[in-house]
Amino acid sequence: MKFIVATCLAGSLVLAGCASTDNSASSSSTTAKAGTAAGGTGARPSGSATPVYPRDPNLSPLTSGQAHSQSVVTLAPPADMWDRIRRGFKMPNLESDLVRDREQWYASRPDYIQRMTERSNKYIFHIVEELERRNMPTELALLPYIESAFNPQAVSSARAAGMWQFMPATGTDFDLKQNIFRDDRRDVVASTRAALDYLQKLYGMFGDWQLALAAYNWGEGSVGRAIAKNQRLGLPTTYSDLSMPAETRLYVPKLQAVKNIVANPQAFNAELPLIANHPYFQTVPLTRDLDVELAAKLADVRIEDFRALNPAAHKPVLIAAGTPEILLPWDNAAVFKRNFDAYTQGQYASWTAWVVPSTMTVADAAQRSGMSESDLRALNNVPPRMLIKAGSTLIVPRGARVKEDVAAVVADGGHLSFQPEIVTRRTTVKAGRSDNVASIARRYNLKPAAVADWNDVNTNHAFKRGYSVVVYLPVRASASARVGTGATRGRGAVATSKRGGTPSKTAARGSSSAKQVVARQPRGGTPSKRKR
Repeated sequence: MKFIVATCLAGSLVLAGCASTDNSASSSSTTAKAGTAAGGTGARPSGSATPVYPRDPNLSPLTSGQAHSQSVVTLAPPADMWDRIRRGFKMPNLESDLVRDREQWYASRPDYIQRMTERSNKYIFHIVEELERRNMPTELALLPYIESAFNPQAVSSARAAGMWQFMPATGTDFDLKQNIFRDDRRDVVASTRAALDYLQKLYGMFGDWQLALAAYNWGEGSVGRAIAKNQRLGLPTTYSDLSMPAETRLYVPKLQAVKNIVANPQAFNAELPLIANHPYFQTVPLTRDLDVELAAKLADVRIEDFRALNPAAHKPVLIAAGTPEILLPWDNAAVFKRNFDAYTQGQYASWTAWVVPSTMTVADAAQRSGMSESDLRALNNVPPRMLIKAGSTLIVPRGARVKEDVAAVVADGGHLSFQPEIVTRRTTVKAGRSDNVASIARRYNLKPAAVADWNDVNTNHAFKRGYSVVVYLPVRASASARVGTGATRGRGAVATSKRGGTPSKTAARGSSSAKQVVARQPRGGTPSKRKR
């Protein structure tokens, strides 16, 4: 009996094991089929079983690869501006004796390097920021050292102005305003924008930074002609191969020398001042016309520092319509805003603009504006012996009753034009037969009222023959004046007949019966009446 029970138990175990094996195989097969249907690879069996790939022809198995970088990226931020500039060097180096010569020139003048690098402290962060934003070589931030030693007030003998030394016409081409209120060639932000625009344009023309710099100094037309000449001769057209003026020949070597000193100041025994990698200034909106001195006071900065950041404003007043923003040291911008809003001590501006209604003398303009003639000349740069033409704009004191600021049309188009002041001489001439005030006035292109006033007579007065008539004539006109029956010059004059006939022989010999008395009239005044 025990044997029968043991036999049955063994049979049960065998049947159970067969069922488990079948279920496992069925389960594995189902899983593989499900994975294939879903587009996957399915479960990969162990051992040497082949993998299962999807049937989609657009898919392929992943292969092993190797990641690599073209350059090493430094995670630490630049320690100062010099470090930041070095990291952005992209221009090919120029190797020549001229570079070595300029290196020695700068290295032998440590005081000069110190002055110009300290001066650049206010501006170089902004320039580097703009260069990096445009993905341009940071060597170009050193270009103002070559152009102006970073002096925004620099003016060359050829009338180039500002840090970037723009000529008037080139400045106009790049939207740098130049009027009586401001000269954007000196403006820190505007001139930097224009200079980088110009350099980008030149690089686009020549595809080479050294040629672009040569064109910046010499002009794109000159560089283009030099390249064309070398091409005709079968010569290379690099910067070093072109024939150019001495100034342009030294231009890139100067920049390369400064670059080398900045890259390794220890090699040249040069000491560069610390310039923090931080903005020096902020832009602050200007909502009212404002005296320059008051602006500096409200910002709590020295007037010299204010002018260094706002060098385009060359008048004692800032016109809000033409100067919508000013630059202030970073920490002083908030001080200015707070003090400006709290200011209650009177007008913001003590100067305004006056458009001259008609051509007038400086004396007349000064009288009408309430200034002395010397002050008006100095403030508005009026040269001597000039009249102020109608439509010109003058800076004049702003009266207490003037509430409006200068209009935008005046701020944008304000100009100052002159015409030569006519120098006259007091001349006496002999009246001819039937001469009167009107005939004398017609003969010399004068106003009858002026002739009558000079001679203390009425406008319808008739002169007796031979009467000495006083007239004030321009210097050029008096030399060929015709008087009554004959005009005379002071020395060796030739008398002509009243109707323009042939000169008389007697007059030609210099023995005329009429004499001319010449006295210089003071400029700007009214001729005094003849005293009898």
